[in-house]
Amino acid sequence: MSKLGTPEILILALLVVVFFGSKKLPEFIKSIGLAVKEFKKSVSE
Repeated sequence: MSKLGTPEILILALLVVVFFGSKKLPEFIKSIGLAVKEFKKSVSE
């Protein structure tokens, strides 16, 4: 599996904006951040 390059990241970002809409995007990013934080917390314990 290859690493994601700039074009792939831009395409994914565009798809996320289209799928979720620009108003829901900050809420979506916040929920991802909280999920990553909880995952790191559970792994460290």
